[in-house]
Formats: sequence, structure tokens, C-alpha cells
Amino acid sequence: MTVYFNGSYQPKDAVRVSPDDRGFLLGDGVYEVARTYGGRLFAIDRHLERLRYSLGELRITGVAVDTLGQVFEELLRINGLMAGDALVYFQVTRGAARRAHGFPEPPVAPTTYGYAAPLALKFDHTKGVAAITVPDRRWARCDIKTISLVANCLANQEAQEAGAFEAILVRDGVALEGSHTNLFAVLGGEVWTAPLSNYILPGITRAILIGICRAAGMPVHERPIQVEEIRRADEVFLAGTTTEALGVVRLDGRPVGTGVPGPVTLRLRQLFLKETARR
Repeated sequence: MTVYFNGSYQPKDAVRVSPDDRGFLLGDGVYEVARTYGGRLFAIDRHLERLRYSLGELRITGVAVDTLGQVFEELLRINGLMAGDALVYFQVTRGAARRAHGFPEPPVAPTTYGYAAPLALKFDHTKGVAAITVPDRRWARCDIKTISLVANCLANQEAQEAGAFEAILVRDGVALEGSHTNLFAVLGGEVWTAPLSNYILPGITRAILIGICRAAGMPVHERPIQVEEIRRADEVFLAGTTTEALGVVRLDGRPVGTGVPGPVTLRLRQLFLKETARR
């Protein structure tokens, strides 16, 4: 695999990250994940805008975000991924400096790393997946796509050990999102999802699905979903760059709705796929 590291393309095995890098020592960095459909990057402008937001919130400077679209394309080309479906991962840390909680002074150059790989899915959209609910133990800035993901990892590991695909994070009785997905529910034929706040990630797929609902005349509400509501929902589905709209058919060991992906979920995924073909 050829990767991008600090401005150059090189074999992955040749990459050397300093042990003083603040991403390694402190989790001080952000990341972004985009994907392709048939070799074409999808919603890349939205992904780069979210990366710009994350960098700004962590006050990491020195990254030419506007040029990263070309970097992503080059990673796909070099690695022979210009056809089919693939993902591109890009990470930025504050850089290498003496370990200290304050920012390096004078500032250091950020560390940048990116790679492209074939997309390998571990689920079947026609069958759906299982999920569990767990307490949300993350920090209070979930709107930043930071590399500090240990709370997410612990939640997802708990899901895997329960034989589930995803862990739905619950804070103060409200079901917010998954460990690596956004969350939707269908109640009385209407689509609900948690409103944007510092407690959820502003998902790209989430925003596109909301727009699709509105364009199709499907009632959609951005409002808090109580965990009791999610448990009696007609349908529950996850949204993400790699999951698209993915039905949850079992929650905490009990069937959701009829126990198969519901009609709203399946329709939204088909409309989403049509959207990917247009861009």
C-alpha cells in the first residue's frame, strides 16, 4: 500500500511517526473518512468542510484542506482503486513536540497521514444488524471528529461481545448515536434523529438522508429520542459513510418492528444510492 505522509507518497512500511507525536502521546488530532462509489469520491466537499471544522475547533493549523481532494484522488489512483468502492482515511495531529498539556511553543508542523483501501463491509443491508444500548461515557465535544476514540472503542467492543454490530450511546435517557454511526428511528411513519449538538457527530450521511426525506415529502424531525421510544420504534436504522442507511433488526436482544429492515429504511437507502449516482 502506498500512503500519504507529511506531504509525500511512500510505501506504508516506510512511514515513521515520532514517539513525541502528540497524536501518539495525547490523542491530539482529528481524522476524516470518505468513500467512493464506482471509483468516484462521494460528498468530498462536505467531508473536507467537516475536517476544516474539526481542525479549527482543536486549533490545529498548517493544513491546506482545499488541496486534500487531489491527495485523496492520487491515493486512489496510486493504489489501483479508481473502480469499485473504496474508502479514504486522512488524519492530522498537532505534530511532534516535547510532551506537555499546553500547545507547543513555538508551533510545530502538523503530522498528516492518509491511505486508501478497498471497502470491505461486514454486514448485509437486506438482513440488517443487531445493536445494544450502553451508557455514553464520551467527552462533551462529540461534534469534533477527534482521534481520541477510546470510549467509542469500549462501547463497540461491548457490542461485539454481545454479538451485535453497534452500540447505541445513551445519555440522560436520550439515545444519541452509535459508537461509529448516527442514529435514526421511525415512529408512527415519521423519521426522527437527534438534533445537532456537542453530543453527536454532524454526520455527512445523516445530513444527506435528512435532505432526502424532505425532498421526498417524508416527515423528519431533529429532536431528542428517549431510549424508551427507540425500543418501541417501528424501525431503527444507522447512518454513516460506510453503512449508508442500515437497519437495526434487534435491539438489546429483542426484535425491532417485524425483525427485518423496514420499508422506510429500505426506501431511504435506495434513494441514497440514487443520490450517489448523481454526484
